[in-house]
Amino acid sequence: MLGFDPQKTRLRRFMNSRASANCRYQPTCYEHAANCYTHALLIGPSFVGMALLHWLSANNWEKITAWVYGMGLCALFLVSTVFHIITWKKSHMRSVEHCFHMCDRVVIYFFIAASYTPWLNLRELGPLTAHMRWFIWLMAVAGTIYVFNYHEKYKVVELAFYLTMGFFPALVVTSMNNTDGLYELACGGLIYCLGVVFFKSDGVIPFAHAIWHVFVVLAAAVHYYAIWKYLYRSPRAETIRDA
Repeated sequence: MLGFDPQKTRLRRFMNSRASANCRYQPTCYEHAANCYTHALLIGPSFVGMALLHWLSANNWEKITAWVYGMGLCALFLVSTVFHIITWKKSHMRSVEHCFHMCDRVVIYFFIAASYTPWLNLRELGPLTAHMRWFIWLMAVAGTIYVFNYHEKYKVVELAFYLTMGFFPALVVTSMNNTDGLYELACGGLIYCLGVVFFKSDGVIPFAHAIWHVFVVLAAAVHYYAIWKYLYRSPRAETIRDA
């Protein structure tokens, strides 16, 4: 048959056509499954990681910081998984799906704020840069308001907000006297940025969103390692030696 391309036919099993402007991409069944599992498998380890940091905390301020960071990490994977399950298995629940889609976008803002919290809370900051401790949460609230008012209307603007919030506090972190862990922080940020390519490639690359999830997992793991090693494990070891 003229125009028949077996390669494209096989590809259609794993990827649908690219969505039109201001419309959501509709994943295939295989992509739905990959989107769910790539984050669902991290829910348990996130809670374990939060508990570990809480156990390593030497004082109440470190415990609170561990809880804030850990809840942000757990919420990211939990909300994302629930949203993708509803999208996959409960497609008739449009209102619930829409609600969780907004929650999935909102939780990213709070996850970014939570990821910076250990560095801003547990490292010495100058009198001016110390304001970033609360300003980053103000940015998360502003992002939430944006989502509830302009959800899925201006996707490029939304992406710009995420990137701005991801990079702006880094200016404060890099100015700290103690720069241990900043290499890992930068590596994690680079992994997030590389993953954005796949975040915007639904309908162009099969399993693009699931690949984006993998980049998120890798970047979050690098950041967790840096927080564990330089902000919790080292102070704990010094406390034990001094005892």
